[in-house]
Amino acid sequence: MSDLAVLFDELPTRDGGRIGVATLNAPKSLNALSLEMIRQLEAKLDAWAVDRSVVAVWLEGSGDKAFCAGGDVVALYRSLTEEGENRGAGRDGLFAETYFTAEYRLDYRIHTYPKPLMVWGDGIVMGGGLGLMAGGFQRLATETTRIAMPEITIGLYPDIGASWFLGRMPAGVGAYLGLTGAQLNARDALDLGLADRVIPRERREALLGALQEADYGDRAPRALRAGVQSVLDDHEDRRVAPPGQVWPHLDHLQSLVGRVDAASAVKRILRDASEDAWLAANRARLEAGCPISAQLVWRMLQRHAHTSLADAFREELSLSVQCCREGDFVEGVRALLIDKDKAPRWSHAAVAEVSEADLQALMTSRWSPEEHPLRDLGQ
Repeated sequence: MSDLAVLFDELPTRDGGRIGVATLNAPKSLNALSLEMIRQLEAKLDAWAVDRSVVAVWLEGSGDKAFCAGGDVVALYRSLTEEGENRGAGRDGLFAETYFTAEYRLDYRIHTYPKPLMVWGDGIVMGGGLGLMAGGFQRLATETTRIAMPEITIGLYPDIGASWFLGRMPAGVGAYLGLTGAQLNARDALDLGLADRVIPRERREALLGALQEADYGDRAPRALRAGVQSVLDDHEDRRVAPPGQVWPHLDHLQSLVGRVDAASAVKRILRDASEDAWLAANRARLEAGCPISAQLVWRMLQRHAHTSLADAFREELSLSVQCCREGDFVEGVRALLIDKDKAPRWSHAAVAEVSEADLQALMTSRWSPEEHPLRDLGQ
């Protein structure tokens, strides 16, 4: 296996075109999204976007366990804490700013990509992996897909545009997912608009072969999309998706988080006596999670209920950097991934103890609109 961060290939099509294939290449870390991966992906996507011979793009992860299990939070942690030549100058370092700026710019590029971009969301898709998948033209889930945004466990919050797209799910569902880090399967992903198709993982090779044989017409955007969709129609099989977990509990979830504030919603969820295993696991995750993260989930969904995706990314950038510099992110990663299974020492004992001043200290923008690193998004 090559040690390149991302593997690139181009598959020839019957009509003389090419399908660009990008493979995240870090299977040992479940394809955790590194800064080098982000930079390589953005450069290649830019090149493919203007190459008329490229008719579509396919994005996947190497190995059989994960598309992408999230951002490279260990690298972020080390840049904030370690000494030496690779140190990021501690909590005042620029690595977090560089990383999140590049990640969100790539995510936005995928959301607005001019050619059909398919994401093979097989296996684990978490955090930053969902950031890559969410904006795809066709988001392909399989029977093994497991999606989650468990940032509450590390003192962060659902970023990568989730402040925008979680709020566009059925009322209350996005807030519940953000508060609990709930795991979703392929059926849930379809129900909530996080996937477009379910395709058996065993059909991957046949699907790529069929895409090579497809008719892409005059190469206009509409013809490219039609060519891709026609092939996907023939390979989709939703029968392989496991039973949904969200839809059967929709009314219950909405009753837990509806028409209240963050502290009240958390209290309701933790007091819920349901014995359902999925709900119980979600409860346990929230109970051990970061109190200030719960407040940030709630506040960001409120703030971006009616904004643009670009606006959400801009505010997420400032907030994510502040969570690294001033918040509980370092402590959360230490407990979960560095010292492993050590109880985190959160800065607040309970969600209700997080004050407005605490929130504002994290949410006040670090840049003026004219200076913001993502000021050009949406223009």
